[in-house]
Amino acid sequence: MNKIKFLGTAGARFVVMKQLRASGGIWLTLDDTNLMIDPGPGSLVRCISSKPKLNPMDLDGIILTHRHIDHSNDINIMMEAMTNGGFKKKGVVFAPKDALEGDPVILKYAREHVERIEILKEKGKYEVGNISFETPIKLKHGVETYGINIRGKTSSISLITDTDYFSDLASHFTGEILIVNVVMLEDKSTIEHLCLQEVEQIIEINKPRLAILTHFGMNMVKAKPWEIAEKLTKKLGVKVIAARDGMEVDIDQYKKFIID
Repeated sequence: MNKIKFLGTAGARFVVMKQLRASGGIWLTLDDTNLMIDPGPGSLVRCISSKPKLNPMDLDGIILTHRHIDHSNDINIMMEAMTNGGFKKKGVVFAPKDALEGDPVILKYAREHVERIEILKEKGKYEVGNISFETPIKLKHGVETYGINIRGKTSSISLITDTDYFSDLASHFTGEILIVNVVMLEDKSTIEHLCLQEVEQIIEINKPRLAILTHFGMNMVKAKPWEIAEKLTKKLGVKVIAARDGMEVDIDQYKKFIID
């Protein structure tokens, strides 16, 4: 089964610190390839407690969109788990350069466990297992940050991770399934995250077959994102859903999400 499993939907420090929502990242299974994206706090626990259980040794790779702790906290333990404690050298880790240098979030000893580490960069193209992905543009988020476009045999998935809004953002992420981090209910010019209005604009421009909202800050959680998604679906004529902790999306079924 091709699927997207949300091991956490928390965004911003207070929702993460209080664990009002989990922060384990995203598990993607596509064309017999398993990827973990942004293993934040609790990622390993969420894998083991998932129903059905997700075995980290089944992973082919890990993608880290940026070094912030809500995205990277469990990167080292997930590298160990993917490689059976380092006894089975396997898997690829993709990360921005600043996650490996200076004050690195990926520890040097853990790097020896995996087959290789590839540096994410603007306009980068990568392959892992049976899928490919691209990092079309560097996002605006204080640290080096990249959204991703993933392509399988018959599916395309875009993830817009944490970023400030800019004019041509939507044009770089045109997957049939669009996952987008919506931290803020309303815009705050001093915070480099997307707000609901900006995400609405992106969905309206791109009109994906399915849009999935996730990575919610406190005000988004209080505003009941599932109700927001229902309103956007009616307003935009695009199927929009709000991710829940543990929610699994069947990629092969997304084409049914077409609004007449």
